[in-house]
Amino acid sequence: MKIAVIGGDGTGPEVTAEAIKVLAAVAKTDGFDFELTDYDFGGDRYLKTGEILPDGAVDELRQYDAIYLGAVGHPDVEPGILEKGLLLELRFQLDQYINLRPVKLYQGVETPLADKGPEDIDFVVVRENTEDLYCGVGGFLKKGTADEVATQAAVYTRKGCERCIRWAFEFTRKRNNPDGKLLTLVAKTNVLTYGHDLWWRTFQDVAKEYPDVKPDYNHVDACCMWMVKNPEYYDVIVTTNMFGDIITDLGAMIQGGMGVAAGGNINPDPGGTSMFEPMGGSAPKYTGQGVINPIAAIGAMAMLLEQTGQEAAGQRVLDAIQVVTGTKMESQAAGKMGCSTSEVGDLVVESLKT
Repeated sequence: MKIAVIGGDGTGPEVTAEAIKVLAAVAKTDGFDFELTDYDFGGDRYLKTGEILPDGAVDELRQYDAIYLGAVGHPDVEPGILEKGLLLELRFQLDQYINLRPVKLYQGVETPLADKGPEDIDFVVVRENTEDLYCGVGGFLKKGTADEVATQAAVYTRKGCERCIRWAFEFTRKRNNPDGKLLTLVAKTNVLTYGHDLWWRTFQDVAKEYPDVKPDYNHVDACCMWMVKNPEYYDVIVTTNMFGDIITDLGAMIQGGMGVAAGGNINPDPGGTSMFEPMGGSAPKYTGQGVINPIAAIGAMAMLLEQTGQEAAGQRVLDAIQVVTGTKMESQAAGKMGCSTSEVGDLVVESLKT
């Protein structure tokens, strides 16, 4: 397995080191080989050279089985530059059209939802990842004047909707929830009557091919309410790029915070290259202190394994994570874990052995 590693900014390299430590341990116990190549893409490189992704970088990254990303975000770089120039650029050019976000409450992790436990918070959000408002279609008229006009257009295609929805149905079938396979489309068809009507009609068409999966629908505002009130209702959610961006942050909070939330940007096509990352960001104020939580980063490595043919190894890593969160850590908050960043990685490795 060939993996490109982008440690990135702030605490990104620190949590990446722990994820790689766990990868090495599970590769040894499960008997597979891997090869890592480091790339220095991120804020420091941008400040030194003025470039985010050099010429030929994307084509080079296509040659890897997967990309592992630590974090993007530098306090000396204007917000949006790295996010658009690195994250969105890779998502679009590598056609990573699925954003996969498990919302799972680990053992021992606190949730702000009263009377909810790990058995209640365990669903997955499948977010379309290459269309919608993120395409950058729009512009300004009379910018900087009292008559300024700004437009931002959302783009949806039948192909983009269908491939995401179909993947979500397949994922729901494979997930095989013992309480019943349920796929919920989250959109806003009562107001966004063009693009989201396309999503609705496509969802209905594809659902006919999956009689074993129950199709369901929520308006996005209702979904936000039900995620808080009855998270146990959900199995798999499929949604648009913008709404997915919003509800997955809500999902991260109910599963215990950004320190435990991991995600994947997936191109599931043959030969496609996917990218996996923790959701917590670069957290520059904690850089070098050894206090940042690496659980999300290790969880992202588990996702990488699951999506690249090492499903048993990925599950073993997730099981080890829950042993550590359930019995070894005092908190998931930075500086309050009861152990250092590297010690958390060591504890996961030790749990893998047992």
